[in-house]
Amino acid sequence: MLNPIWLNTFKTLIETRHFTRTAEILHMTQPGVSQHIQKLEEACGYSLIKRQNKTFDLTLQGELLHKYVIKMQRQEAEFMETLNANDKTSGDCFISCSGSLATLLFSDFIALQCQYPNLVVHLEAAPNNRILQQILNGESDLGIVTQRPDSLLFSDEIIGQEELVMVFPSSTTITNTNLVTTMMSLGLIRHPDIDHYLRLYLAHCEQQVLTNFDVRKIKTKGYVNQIQQILLPVSKGLGFTVLPRSTVESYATPEQLHIFDMSHVVAETLYLVTKHKRELPARFELIKSKIKHVLN
Repeated sequence: MLNPIWLNTFKTLIETRHFTRTAEILHMTQPGVSQHIQKLEEACGYSLIKRQNKTFDLTLQGELLHKYVIKMQRQEAEFMETLNANDKTSGDCFISCSGSLATLLFSDFIALQCQYPNLVVHLEAAPNNRILQQILNGESDLGIVTQRPDSLLFSDEIIGQEELVMVFPSSTTITNTNLVTTMMSLGLIRHPDIDHYLRLYLAHCEQQVLTNFDVRKIKTKGYVNQIQQILLPVSKGLGFTVLPRSTVESYATPEQLHIFDMSHVVAETLYLVTKHKRELPARFELIKSKIKHVLN
């Protein structure tokens, strides 16, 4: 069995990329760090790093060992969580959802952590496919997606809906008559979810003028992958976009934006997802309750 102290020294060295800094963090001497790495290399039977003056690179075996250490530490953390499964107010909670939902939920999770300081929330914004992969890999405990996942791999429950809206600059006057021409003249501010949102919106908005509209005719006026920044070019009159209503309403200067009101609400169903047959620790009841409260 590889010495866990040597493994921790190795992982810390990879994270800091510096022998002296590693020694400071671990309260060791620099020769002590080098000795741990040497002993680990002897135990593995391979060189783990290639030294180049004051820097180093990982060998292939070093890269494999680094992945192994991360995996083992994650498994150990999961094991410790199982021992603490009945504590309702402490422990780590790894949650994945869309950027818009992360923005909506973040302040409420912070409030929950202030109430229960031993509760640690790890919130990551990701697309649907990445969220499901994280749950399968054990990187995330709980996810929120907009498409029902495979029931053989996941357990899910419907927790709400997310309304989508088409957003224009506030200076734009829009009617059903000039909607298409306005979209064409302004152009589209793109973001990672725009193709999905736009297709869904046009398909379900029940506006006859948009039913057979070819979105490929709309020129692109910009691309932003940060949820907080997507609406900035729209507010400056550079284009329009489609986003969840919660994202638009939480924008710093909503008076610079105009939501085109449709007679029919377009919304996506939200599913709360866990790995199939996995029993989550008791603390997740707090998390689930908070999510449902915010979304409803």
